[in-house]
Amino acid sequence: MPLMGPPSGVNIIGETTESLHRFLLDGYDLQEQPPRLEEDLKFIPKDREEVVYIYMYRVAHNPNLQNRKRFRQAPVFMGANAEEGGEVFYHRPPLMLDLFYLVSVHSKFRSDAERLLGWLMLRLHEATHLIYRPRKFILPDGREVDSLGRAYDLKCSTDHDDLSMEKVSLAMVDDLTVGDAINLFSLHEAPYRPFLTYRARVALDGSLVASSGGTSVRLPRMDNAATGREDTNSRPSGRMRPGGPHRSRRTPPGPSSHFLRRSVDAEPDSED
Repeated sequence: MPLMGPPSGVNIIGETTESLHRFLLDGYDLQEQPPRLEEDLKFIPKDREEVVYIYMYRVAHNPNLQNRKRFRQAPVFMGANAEEGGEVFYHRPPLMLDLFYLVSVHSKFRSDAERLLGWLMLRLHEATHLIYRPRKFILPDGREVDSLGRAYDLKCSTDHDDLSMEKVSLAMVDDLTVGDAINLFSLHEAPYRPFLTYRARVALDGSLVASSGGTSVRLPRMDNAATGREDTNSRPSGRMRPGGPHRSRRTPPGPSSHFLRRSVDAEPDSED
């Protein structure tokens, strides 16, 4: 029975939200007091405090990067190669997800809220990615390593061709209509505010399965596999022949032709 470890990317959704919060706070330069980040849409401050609402309202599967669910070799290289007896790990392809965030603002004066909303658009437009770091794998024995087999460290050198990186991209999208936004604010008993919608794309890595020596797949020989076939429209290798199916020769109706054939060497009579 192969040994299976814990999932490697179970925390990526929460880490994406935290990275979004940190990215906004680190770049705020309008006033000395940064705005308050809030996830409760019905929260209204009693003073002149400015609030930025960040609410993840939808998680969807990304079908554009869908892979088969069969196990394949994980990009984790623990010293020696598989041919030399090194450790080999398998996993299923990561689950590709789209996280949709609603971003809104609140201020005592409408002009201040619009100014803050404009700053948010420019700040998030600079966010080519929220997370860019070495990809973390959790081995069946509990060790956290990167794709090179080193102990996981965010400050490690990334100047290596075989190092697998993890990236979470962010983009502004038009995902909610005004009617949908009104229903969402009404559901949370919150007043309607100008809003933006953003999409973050993440990949959830599952568990690693330990194996020794890799996996061997044996296939029959091509000539043996094609033995006994009656289909004349395919080659012995299994590829289709061009030109469509061959029609069987049929005996023409009527009396026997007595071995008559058309002469192709005779020249046609000339008209003088």
